[in-house]
Amino acid sequence: MNYHDITHDDMKNGDGLRVVLWLSGCTHECEGCQNPVTWNAEDGLPFDASAKEEIFDQLSRPYISGITFSGGDPMHPANIGEVRKLAAEVKERFPGKTVWLYTGNVWEDIREDALMDSVDVLVDGPFLINEKDNLLRWKGSRNQRVIDVQESLAKGTVVLHCPEY
Repeated sequence: MNYHDITHDDMKNGDGLRVVLWLSGCTHECEGCQNPVTWNAEDGLPFDASAKEEIFDQLSRPYISGITFSGGDPMHPANIGEVRKLAAEVKERFPGKTVWLYTGNVWEDIREDALMDSVDVLVDGPFLINEKDNLLRWKGSRNQRVIDVQESLAKGTVVLHCPEY
């Protein structure tokens, strides 16, 4: 698994201040994507013990709300296995922190993936340029949903994290 960046104290990719892991690899290649540099899974840096320690150091800070997986696409075949492990470890080591995940996939296609057991909020769906809206919170186009994953799993239907957005 490769990544492009780890950002600290991010306020745009989920609730509160977050650490964001920007992964390499995306097959969606959405027109108007804000991160086309992340599409190639072979670009970026190898995710290693040092990168993992940087993330855990950030998550240990009391003012950090959690981690957000973005990219690229965390669910790209080059990423999914490591993201599953890392998300599960985050939930185990930092039970008070939330895990957000951005993907071009839709909930209906991924809800049964084991990764969802460790995800609190999912922003799903491809970015659609004709649905772009700069006033949206946590998403780029109106077709995308900000889903409360654990509530959705429990109820068997999509429950939005913040229905007003």
